[in-house]
Parts: sequence; C-alpha cells; structure tokens
Amino acid sequence: MKAQPKASHYINGRFVEDDQGAPLPVIYPATGEIIATLHSATPNIVELAVEAARAAQGAWARLKPVERGRILRRAADLLRERNADLARLETLDTGKALQETLVADAPSAADCLEYIGGAVAAFNGEAVELGGPFAYTRREALGVCVGIGAWNYPIQIAGWKSAPALAMGNAMVFKPSENTPLSALALAEIYTEAGLPDGLFNVVQGYGDVGGALVEHEAVAKVSVTGSVPTGRRVMALAGSKMKHATMELGGKSPLIVFDDADIENAIGGAMLGNFYSTGQVCSNGTRVFVHEAVHDRFVERLVERTKNIRIGDPLDPETQMGPLVNKAQHDKVLAYIGVGKEEGATLACGGNVPALQGFERGCFVEPTVFTDVSDTMRIAREEIFGPVMSVLKFTGEDEVIERANATEFGLAAGVFTRNLARAHRVIGELQAGTCWINAYNLTPVEIPFGGVKQSGIGRENSLAALAHYSQIKAVYVETGDVASPY
Repeated sequence: MKAQPKASHYINGRFVEDDQGAPLPVIYPATGEIIATLHSATPNIVELAVEAARAAQGAWARLKPVERGRILRRAADLLRERNADLARLETLDTGKALQETLVADAPSAADCLEYIGGAVAAFNGEAVELGGPFAYTRREALGVCVGIGAWNYPIQIAGWKSAPALAMGNAMVFKPSENTPLSALALAEIYTEAGLPDGLFNVVQGYGDVGGALVEHEAVAKVSVTGSVPTGRRVMALAGSKMKHATMELGGKSPLIVFDDADIENAIGGAMLGNFYSTGQVCSNGTRVFVHEAVHDRFVERLVERTKNIRIGDPLDPETQMGPLVNKAQHDKVLAYIGVGKEEGATLACGGNVPALQGFERGCFVEPTVFTDVSDTMRIAREEIFGPVMSVLKFTGEDEVIERANATEFGLAAGVFTRNLARAHRVIGELQAGTCWINAYNLTPVEIPFGGVKQSGIGRENSLAALAHYSQIKAVYVETGDVASPY
C-alpha cells in the first residue's frame, strides 16, 4: 500500500524535492507499513518557500477581495469533487476511520474555503464621522503567514488556516505535522488548479526545527499553530520575541456536564462523540464528563453498553467506527495513562486493552475506555491524554460543578446537557472556555469561531474572526477644513 507524492515540498506552484533533508517516513498506523518517504526541508527549501510567498503576496493583495474569494470557492468545489480520494489519503496518513474522513476532513476544509471566499468581499473597514473631518479604516494584509498543522485533522487544518490568510491578501507557507504530511500537498495542487497564483500557498515538510526556522524568518509576519500547549508556548515565545502576529489553537481537558434532567441518550451520544471520535484525538474533546449523582449510575450503565458496541478494525472498511491511534508513541502514551488511571484508583468500567485484530497485529489500536469513580486530582482528570479515554466524575450541585469544571489550566471547550435552557445559558456563561455547546458536543461549523482561553490558546479559527486575525487595521484621518495651529 503506497501513497508516495510527486515530491516532498510544494513551492511556487510546483513540486520540489531536496533529498539532502532528513528522511521523513510516512507510516500507516493500522499496519505499521511505510507508505511513503519524504524529506524534511533544508534551509534552502525554507528560503525558497518564504521568498516565493514574499514575491507573490503584493500583487495578490491588490486584487479585489471578491476576485480572491472566487478562487477559494473554485478550490472548495474541487475538494468536494475529489473527496473520496482525499478521504482515503487522509485515512492512510492518520489511521482515522474512512467513515469519518469522508465527512469530517476535506469537506470541512471545503466548507471553510467556500464560507471565507464569500464572506471576504463584505469584510471591510468602517467610516467614522467626526463633525466635519472624518476618518476611515482599512483592513490590510499582514504579508507572509506561516501555518503549522497538527496530525489529527491535516487537510482540515490546512484549509482553516490558508482560507482566511489567502482571502485577506496574504501568502502562506504551511508546514504539516511530520506524522501526516500528505494531504497538504494535495490541497496545494488543488489551489493551483483553481487558479491561485504561484507562490501564495507553499508546503514544506519537516520536524520542529523547520517550524522554528519559519517562525523566526524576518520576512514572516504571522504564525498560526495548531498543536499541544508546550509546542504553542515555544512558538509563541519565539514569535513574541520578534513582535509577530500569532494565533494559537492548543490543547484542552474540557468539561462536559450532564444535569439530572438531561436526555440521557443524547448526553451519552455527546459524551461518546466528545471522547471516541477520531480515536479520541481531538483537542476539544470533553474528556471530563461530570454527571449528576441522580442519573450517574443509569448514565454509566448505558454508556458502557453503547461503548462496547463500537466497531474497531480496518480503517479503510466503511463499516469501521474506530481506527488506530496515529503512531506508536501516541499508542504507548495512551496505554500508559490507562495504567495510571488504574493505579490512581479509578474504576475501569470498560475497555483499556489492545484489541486482537487479525492482519493488524502491528497497528496502534486501543479499545475505547471509560473510567468511573474519577476524582479531580487524578492525572487522568487533569492531563490531556489525546486518546479514547473518558473520565466520568460525579457531582451534586450547579455551583460545585462549575467550580470543578473551571479548575484547570485549559480553556478550549465545554458542554452542557440539560432541558432547562435558563440553566444551560447560565452555566455556559460561567464556564471558562472559548468554544461551548448546549445539548451537543464537538460540532464546529465554519460559520462560528473556534478557539480557547487560558492555556488553550490565543485567537480564533473560522468565521469573520479569522479574517480579522489575518489582517491589520489602518486608520486614516481626513481633514476637510483648515489646520488649527498655535504656531
């Protein structure tokens, strides 16, 4: 099974190779098979990509926004036309089940390109009346932007970062995760086919050193990162030292609160989506599930019943509901946390093992896992695991659960299940999180902003907020009378 691209990098509208870079093997997580070998970017590749972006950006920014948006909308159409092939590529790259990648990866990128491509034409500055004199503001491009992707949603993240950057007249150099380098190259080809001028979306592969070289490059005006909190801190420190714009979409340990009047089946469905979708590798997952004591036992009984029915197996089989984790390091990490949960005294309600799957003995599979009798001080309730491990915690009152839910350094997401909408809005208003749901979980339509507070990040992806984060405001004062001067 092979997925070798034409070359490792995409610069100035064409594939580019430099085999002097460190080898970058691409491993199919279901079998451990190497399906492609790329090379990390050398300093020369980094310089070529940034220079191509710098040279192309000025003319692009001078186009009417509607013209830039038209190209993004063409690219969105191409993403949808090729969704089947892109979904298979994403499954090979990430190990995620095909039934997920068909609906959640390239389609989400297409939605973003379509929405941003249409919205940018009406995203303008404002006029300010000053009683004779007046002023106006302009929304202007930043210049060359760097996007650094994560391995859980490779093409979605590439689309979420590139669409607002390009729509506002910027150029982008995108570095995918070294674990999932393939689909960003496919997106780059689609952009070119859609009519994007050469040099405006470049893809360079590599490890952390390549990301660092891009961030500190003097020609780069902004960096946008999706990744872990430690990675975000390092990149933010480097960008801040050079006064660069930055958007950080980082990790979380988000609370999902189930009140005693909630629809239990819906709440369980939300909790499962918020813990087991994409094999639990979603930054916004509601991994701390607080359940009111009055419904706790019934919730857990039904949750375990439904969790045991999740179909694990070949991620390319459309009937499979859960594939493997992305690589062995993540597999080992998740299994270690399951061991920690047992040692800390939590009750393993279901899962926790490596399933025996014929033909996939080298795959990075782990069963969906539920811990009950979890306390707030346990590591499994405080640290981001990034795997299919749910912690269920019992609570008694509204004020209590709000305080416990907020007792974390993270603040990416939160959810509330209740039939009492007054309480739902009241509790959401008190939760320290940037992205929240009422009677749902992990739905992220591109029309609304996505991002966190506290250690979970700065800035927002998607919606009009993303256009704001990829532009800067210029204020212009216009005098219509004489200049009053005491000199």
